[in-house]
Amino acid sequence: MTAPLRRSMGLVHAASMVVGIILGASIFIQPSEITRLVPSVRGLILVWLGAGALTLVGALVCAELSAIFPSTGGVYVFFRQTFSPAVGFLWGWGMFWSMHSGIIAAIAVVLARYVGYFLPLGEWGTRGVAVAAIVALSWINYLGVKSGSAVQVALTAAKVAAVLAIAAALFVFGRTAHASLPPQGLTHAASLADFSLAIAAGLFAFGGWHMATYAAGETRDPERTIPRALLLGTLAVTACYLLLNAGYVYVMPLAEVARSQRVAADAISRVLGASSAGAIAAVVVVSAMGALNGIILAGPRVYYAMAQDGLVFRWMAAVHSKKQTPHLAIAAQALWACALVATNSYRRLFTRVVYTEWLFFALLAVGLLLLVRRRHHRPRYLSLAWPVLPVLFVFASAAIAINQIRADPAGSAMGLGLLLLGLPVYFVWSRQLSTAKAASHADH
Repeated sequence: MTAPLRRSMGLVHAASMVVGIILGASIFIQPSEITRLVPSVRGLILVWLGAGALTLVGALVCAELSAIFPSTGGVYVFFRQTFSPAVGFLWGWGMFWSMHSGIIAAIAVVLARYVGYFLPLGEWGTRGVAVAAIVALSWINYLGVKSGSAVQVALTAAKVAAVLAIAAALFVFGRTAHASLPPQGLTHAASLADFSLAIAAGLFAFGGWHMATYAAGETRDPERTIPRALLLGTLAVTACYLLLNAGYVYVMPLAEVARSQRVAADAISRVLGASSAGAIAAVVVVSAMGALNGIILAGPRVYYAMAQDGLVFRWMAAVHSKKQTPHLAIAAQALWACALVATNSYRRLFTRVVYTEWLFFALLAVGLLLLVRRRHHRPRYLSLAWPVLPVLFVFASAAIAINQIRADPAGSAMGLGLLLLGLPVYFVWSRQLSTAKAASHADH
């Protein structure tokens, strides 16, 4: 049966969802890629500030749209209302087949690999643990958004505390390591293209900030709660990232940061000894679980909204009579994410489509600009810099996406092809919907 979802999420739960989704395992990996592209302390900090600022403006754009359209489905609803159902469908199509399910698969494998630090896991054992994590967290979210968001609050609190503890350890116990560092000079000059690619790598670590909008239908007072959660969450994560990266370069030479495969573990080992690596592995597992739980919670709300509009199978709009969750959409998402883990195809699928998110985000800001002009709506969260910030956001997001396309034209073409494959599917589906509606009116 189709039924309204229960509003049980408050500001703490929504903000924890934002922080929990963003603050995953990437911050323990991405700094190396960024340092390789921009090999200077100043450049590294500028990249993280730039990625954080761009994410914050994107969150403000979503905050404006959330205040206008406080409905389950978030970004999908924004595209449907500001442009057309076809654009909204393409967003949901990309989410299910690659962007969202691929992120779930990728984070689950990262989690499983770090579990392998404590248990002897082979390749299939790693995949088995990843699948088990997806199934377990999907089950928790099936039990109810209240239980899912309660787990999110606990995991988010644990990982923020762990990040602060790591940063404190690096600065408090890292004086000897810092004193022994060689001069931190440039190994090569970073070009504008390198800086853009570094920003994109930073944005990957900020990924998922928009997902709190998906659960607006289960959030109390969503017009105010969702925007506040987006702002608080984004600012908190930006502060954590700057603190951690400052700690990394405080105790490690830039060349080692750039080469490191596990920069957080290497930095802590340099300060506290090799025996501390297990603690970092545990932190990564908790961080990955928090991100995974939030992403699993968010996605089915989009498929639920699309099903209510008749753009996917109606059963995806089914709400459990007791749990008040879109249980069949949760199950479908879990099955496909597990399939991606099992086939190991999620890596290519994910990397080829990541850049499309930022093309969509640029389009989202364009939609807000058009909406404000059409409706003579007065912006609430961007009022002090309207329309400068959203216009800059459009150009910056498009530039980053285009630079990514230029860096990998073959992979980008396949990613765009997969996305555009959704258009004929949409037209077939919408035609069937129109035919069904016409038949229903004829019967009456």
